[in-house]
Amino acid sequence: MEPREQTGTQTAIHVPQGEGKSLWILDQRITFKVHGEESETVGIFEEEVPPESGAPPHLHPAQDETHYVLEGNFEFVLGERKVGAGAGSVVYVPRATVHSYTNTGTEKGKILFIEAPAGPLEQFLEEIDEPVIDPSSPQGPPDMDKLQASAQRTGGIEFVAPSEEEAGP
Repeated sequence: MEPREQTGTQTAIHVPQGEGKSLWILDQRITFKVHGEESETVGIFEEEVPPESGAPPHLHPAQDETHYVLEGNFEFVLGERKVGAGAGSVVYVPRATVHSYTNTGTEKGKILFIEAPAGPLEQFLEEIDEPVIDPSSPQGPPDMDKLQASAQRTGGIEFVAPSEEEAGP
């Protein structure tokens, strides 16, 4: 990583294209660009999402989340509302708002996530990660017990069971 410039209590950070710590979360590759260890105010990471994949309904009790769609087409569920989001779209989710997203395209999609303040979500992601050995392929099926235990321990995320209407018959 390149040198950092001190400005007050924060440190200026530059992460070149293609760099950052990468890990697998479920079948999605996340690359941290600005981590909670580097900034208390914001966490930034890229997420590569295969077709038909995404995140189940959840909320973040202490963090606001902004999604900037870099590539692909996604459907976001924001509370009771569904929105389509293509490249260049921004979706802002205030803390404690139940939300989910799915890549509705036929190709891998990419989202830039911005979390404010930094901290709990990044801790959760690092606890459940699988190191990236092969950047083109996840390491295996997720351990859902580990995922739930980490969510409860870190407080970074709360998974929400879908309602009977959403779950279907």
